[in-house]
Amino acid sequence: MLRSIRWRIAIPYGILILLTMLGLGIFLSNFIHQIYLNELEAQLANEANLIGDLLTPYLTGDSTPETLDDAAKRWGDLVNARVTIIAPDGRVIGESQENRATMDNHLNRPEVSAALSRNQGSSIRFSNTAGYDMLYYAILIKVHDQASAVLRLALPLQAVDARVAGLQLALTGITLLVTAIALLLTIQIANQTTRPIRELTKASNRMASGDLDIHLSIPTDDDIGQLSRAVNRMAAQLRSELEALQTERGKLTAILGQMTDGLIMVDHLGIVQMINAASEGMFSVEKGQAIGQSLAGVVRQHQIVELWGQTQESGEVQSITFEVSARRVYLQGIAVPMQQELAGNTLLLFQNLTRQRYLETVRQDFVSNISHELRTPLAALKALTETLQESALDDPPAAQRFIQRIEIEVDSLSQIVSELLELSRIESGRVPLNLRPISAVKIIAPAVERLHLQAERAGLEVSVDCPENLPLVSADPSRLEQVVVNLLHNAIKFTPSGGHIEVNARLAPDAILFSVHDTGIGIAEDDLPRIFERFFKADRARSGGGTGLGLAIARHLVEAHGGKIWVESTEGKGSTFSFFIPIIK
Repeated sequence: MLRSIRWRIAIPYGILILLTMLGLGIFLSNFIHQIYLNELEAQLANEANLIGDLLTPYLTGDSTPETLDDAAKRWGDLVNARVTIIAPDGRVIGESQENRATMDNHLNRPEVSAALSRNQGSSIRFSNTAGYDMLYYAILIKVHDQASAVLRLALPLQAVDARVAGLQLALTGITLLVTAIALLLTIQIANQTTRPIRELTKASNRMASGDLDIHLSIPTDDDIGQLSRAVNRMAAQLRSELEALQTERGKLTAILGQMTDGLIMVDHLGIVQMINAASEGMFSVEKGQAIGQSLAGVVRQHQIVELWGQTQESGEVQSITFEVSARRVYLQGIAVPMQQELAGNTLLLFQNLTRQRYLETVRQDFVSNISHELRTPLAALKALTETLQESALDDPPAAQRFIQRIEIEVDSLSQIVSELLELSRIESGRVPLNLRPISAVKIIAPAVERLHLQAERAGLEVSVDCPENLPLVSADPSRLEQVVVNLLHNAIKFTPSGGHIEVNARLAPDAILFSVHDTGIGIAEDDLPRIFERFFKADRARSGGGTGLGLAIARHLVEAHGGKIWVESTEGKGSTFSFFIPIIK
């Protein structure tokens, strides 16, 4: 409760008011008590003077103590007070209430001593005779200017104390009531005074929690009103700046999320501060698991840690190229020290070079393969030509054989060039497709018929499984027939005598699935990913003839029809080439 400013204001003021009222009550109680005593003392003085006039005749005559006792009793009943007559030597010679004979000498009583010395005296003290506090007033009675006696009147203070006690009780009640009212007013005033402060506190807490959509309406022009208007301006400015930051952050997040390059930000201790989606995919880690972790634990590549260390030491940009062996991914890492923007931090940029490495490999293989394919017929042509020039011209039959061989090699070169041009035109999209509705049977049957004799000469059995009621596909019949011919030709070429080849078509979801299955030598697992590349040949196929372009042409023709082609093969057990073409809906 004391943490609240309104109670810090209300409680001290309440205590101050309570102490003030208590002090005032005590003062008034004592003041009124003294007034009562003064009034009683004045009353006793008047009564003592009256009784003194009546006592003088008794002192000039031959009065006995008994006569004085009777007179004291009468006068005591009249004034309702205790009357005592004391001789100048202190002896009690007349008493209205007590036994005079048992009373002590009163010469040393304060009021008696004062009366003897100053003609009058008063005191308040405890009476041993009566057993309670009493107010005493004494005057000196003179006869012929000689001290004859001291007349003393006494009143008990019980009535005075009772009246004062009642007054004190009333004052206490009034004090408590006034204090309660004053405390309530103080709390109300403190509450009204601190209400704007509480609103400012709530607004500040809301701002601290991120809620900047606030507006304080405090109409006063005092310091708190000015503070509230300043808070409103600050909230508006923060809201504007936060919206701008959120917009920029959204742009940055979108850019980082769409980047294909990986980004990782680490501090001077090597702790990951930021990572984008591309890096998560490169290193198989989630953002929540990476932030706050060490770089080594996130990337698990010592080359990257060494790259970061070199950048930290040199303060310059460093780069490396490395392979993630488990996934056969090639990455280029660039470490950029953030000297000015974020001192001590390092930005790590990762570029995936797998595709470039793959294309470079394909280019190298392409150059190697085309060189190999062209070198063989060219070497043969050169050898045939030199032989023909040296000796065969004089032997017409031999010259004719050489010329036939030259023609064969020229045809081989022509086929390579023709297929290269065909593949180039297909890849560039310059080969128009004459699309029309056609059934799967009319695609498969002509291709099987064209290679039927070749299969018989190779000692192979070819079977066809193609229901006639399959839905039609939109295709160029000659182009898809070329695909089936290429697949069937390869199956015949690489299936030993006595083997079996099956060509079938069946309905798949939204497509017709074509497949050519053989029981041939199969394809090595390492060669499967590259089997549809240009000029790619498995080692076992190098001696089998062909240009190595048939499967590449087949892949591009199938993809031009909106389909997909793939192969499944087990080395030594055969292969299955499959492709699908979407049906007409």
